[in-house]
Amino acid sequence: MKRKKFKVITDILFFVIGAVIYSVAVNVFLTPNGISPGGFTGVATVVNHITSIPTGAMLFAFNIPVLVLGYIKMGGVFIIKTSFVTALVSFSLDVSARLLPSLKTDGILASMFGGILMGLGLSLILLRGATTGGIDIIAKLINKKHRHLSVGKIILMADGVVIALNALVYKNAESALYSIIAMYAATRMMDILLYGADKGKIIYIVTAFPDLVCREINYKVGRGVTRISVIGGYTGETRTMLMCTVRVHEAAAVHDAVKEYDEHAFIIVSDAGEIIGEGFKLQS
Repeated sequence: MKRKKFKVITDILFFVIGAVIYSVAVNVFLTPNGISPGGFTGVATVVNHITSIPTGAMLFAFNIPVLVLGYIKMGGVFIIKTSFVTALVSFSLDVSARLLPSLKTDGILASMFGGILMGLGLSLILLRGATTGGIDIIAKLINKKHRHLSVGKIILMADGVVIALNALVYKNAESALYSIIAMYAATRMMDILLYGADKGKIIYIVTAFPDLVCREINYKVGRGVTRISVIGGYTGETRTMLMCTVRVHEAAAVHDAVKEYDEHAFIIVSDAGEIIGEGFKLQS
């Protein structure tokens, strides 16, 4: 019970801080310089520019039918958390717009700092199992019916339309380019915070001396090794393939450990976007 209560409090804390940081990015850096944050927030900032209706209020209004549809089609804790976050972000956007200064500066600086802060705020929200709603939910619903369209592609296409709309309203083609920079900065920040600490390498080794190589990797790198029986497609010979998952900086040490005993070993190194387990990130 205590653990569940602590988790709820932690979720709320992350959501509040994430919403505030996201609002700072939008109201201090992006909107004053005509840069779109993408998604429903981007549409809301355009409507605000034309009509002066508060951005947060418009964002919440846009999200109501999407959240209702999402709850009907998807249900679950995810939509409940996302509804709470959407309300928080909407409220924070309107409050911060009144309290914080608008920083009109160089477009590159505004897009970079705005994008980094936007990515930071969104990461804190995503880390606790929610999103800011809007296009994310629409993309998930479309993907359920049309599996050939990935969620990422749908969001990318939607953001492209929002950026074009933003450039049209502000009558400035450069704002579209700055918006792309901001979104790239936000995406990179999210990659670093959500996956950066858990990225690594998966190394596959086909060797004639699996026992010696396995022992050397255990000793020199301190990583576990999995043995997999494989059959050569050309020779038909049964061999032992070793699989080892390591941090990026440990890959060279594994390579050296293999070459210590087998100069002719066949080694494949691939990227691991996220590693969960003992010695890496533990599942929460």
